[in-house]
Amino acid sequence: MPAIPRNYDEWKLWCDTVQRQTTVDKSESPVAKNKRINHLRENYSDFVNYYFPHYTTNKDTGEITFSAKFHIDAANKVKATKNLKGVFKWARGHAKSTHFDIFIPLWLKCQKIKQINLMVLVGKSEDNANTLLADIQAELQYNQRYISDFGEQYNNGSWQTGEFVTKDDTAFFARGRGQSPRGLRYRSFRPDYIVIDDLDDDELCENENRVTRLTSWVKEALFGALDGGRGRFIMVGNLISKNSVLQKIANTKGVYVSQINAYDNKGNVSWSEKWSMKEIQDMATFMGYRAFQKEMMNNPITEGAVFRNDWIKYKIPFPLRQYDAIIAYCDPSFKSSSKNDYKAIKVWGQKNTALHCLFAFCRQCSITEMVRWFYDLHERFPSDVICDYYMEANFMQDLILDEFAGEGRLRGYQLPIRADHRKKPDKFQRIEAISPLWERGFVFYNENQRNDPDMMCALEQTLSFEKGTRTHDDAPDADEGAIFILQKNKRLETFQPVFGKRTSPKSSW
Repeated sequence: MPAIPRNYDEWKLWCDTVQRQTTVDKSESPVAKNKRINHLRENYSDFVNYYFPHYTTNKDTGEITFSAKFHIDAANKVKATKNLKGVFKWARGHAKSTHFDIFIPLWLKCQKIKQINLMVLVGKSEDNANTLLADIQAELQYNQRYISDFGEQYNNGSWQTGEFVTKDDTAFFARGRGQSPRGLRYRSFRPDYIVIDDLDDDELCENENRVTRLTSWVKEALFGALDGGRGRFIMVGNLISKNSVLQKIANTKGVYVSQINAYDNKGNVSWSEKWSMKEIQDMATFMGYRAFQKEMMNNPITEGAVFRNDWIKYKIPFPLRQYDAIIAYCDPSFKSSSKNDYKAIKVWGQKNTALHCLFAFCRQCSITEMVRWFYDLHERFPSDVICDYYMEANFMQDLILDEFAGEGRLRGYQLPIRADHRKKPDKFQRIEAISPLWERGFVFYNENQRNDPDMMCALEQTLSFEKGTRTHDDAPDADEGAIFILQKNKRLETFQPVFGKRTSPKSSW
């Protein structure tokens, strides 16, 4: 995908690329040409691949991989719904701007009955919007295939001034965030395709009043630029905050919403034509849990909603044999084969009133990998150190027990794992109830594990935990299970029954 041109010289270089890579087969007969054009008007994927090889073809392999199923579905939805009000919440890098700012409007424009007359492209600022407009002008002015099939396009105007028109009287305008769109028209046409591209940013979303005012601008001034609501009104972006214009428009009744995350709801890569599973997993590891959820999963998380970063303290742990008790608690998630769910094992030690998080396992992996780590953990402990292993009873299904039994047969012994039969109350209430232990300074993390990927992932989940979130909470759930058992056992140890003569009820008053 090309870089967005930042100045006229860069734009001209990009135009040369467009012109050079859209060569026309002059030997094609008129009948074959007409048949091909009619096919491309109906088939969005082939339309994109034919007219935009400079976007779609891998220069190293020649492979065409640009249009995923969700791109095609979105284009067909836009084409079929003339008065669409839609929000497309797509993860970063999923070609939102390319499809909605360039490919789809040009597909609508070349239909037998032209479906677009005046397009308005809205960006964060006037300069940003003008720059976005540059790419569609490059296609209309220099794409030889499009020109050969549909005639000379460009007439006058420039993206640098925020507007241009074509020979068939299609107009293109750019507007920045909050800029007045009132009175926008070209000849007898009012806007019939408005696309709002990545309107939100982090600074804006920190101010609820600004978000509210901008949402009103979108719904009033900008939507009002359409002819009585007739036309396609589209907003694209990834969800960087729950307090955002994108989210408020998506929550509006009657708005069609498409959400595409890096992973789909089955744990598969959404745009597998572009990224492998390993590439997405490497991305998630580098970005960290919270950033990946925000940028790639449309799941912005407010850090510190329950646990705060300044409550996280590290220290070198005691020798293992000095702890009063050590518990390893496992939350394996229900789906044994899911690529998207996390498996978590948290190992906690208690010394007097202090609680030390000693080791962590927190991964998107198979049950087999989790069980193997559990056995490896057991073998790391010295023979004179006792660690009690627990798992919630609901998870101790035949499948999971079979995995433990199979690994045990390979190693020559069975891990003595116990079922936690506690009838647990609401998860949020349980985990929130232990947060004062962090706030009051009773909790410490293993200094030697500070940069361990599993410990970091588990800590990200803890800091991301909040009520109603879609974020993964396997690690804090395992924390709660281990700490509950440790403290329950400590209470039983310290309880000292008192024996003596019963006092008469009358004498106590």
